[in-house]
Amino acid sequence: MRITRQITVLDAPDLPAESRFWAGLLGGTVAAEDDWHTVLVDGSPRIAFQLAPDLVPPDWPDGAPQQAHVDLYVDDPAAAHDEALALGARLLQAADTSTPRGFQVYADPAGHPFCLCWG
Repeated sequence: MRITRQITVLDAPDLPAESRFWAGLLGGTVAAEDDWHTVLVDGSPRIAFQLAPDLVPPDWPDGAPQQAHVDLYVDDPAAAHDEALALGARLLQAADTSTPRGFQVYADPAGHPFCLCWG
């Protein structure tokens, strides 16, 4: 088997909100189709979203289990935290960002968990 392209796809009830959030977080642009949006970074697809109007987001950590999540490694966790919140993320689990290694857990606008990691 030869894989010619690999992309992570998340379900989302509001494609414009979800794709704008991830494009902002990753420094990319959105290529939008009717029920599918792709975030491109430097012209390459990084993550995509398909319309799922009835999505029930995970309630991490105590409710419905997450099915997958994205880890983003950053060099300035405090600045990345501020940027993620400004784009619409919700902090789910905080950590001490002054430590040499760690992560904080967030939810994107559709409720998908993701981590900002450092170290």
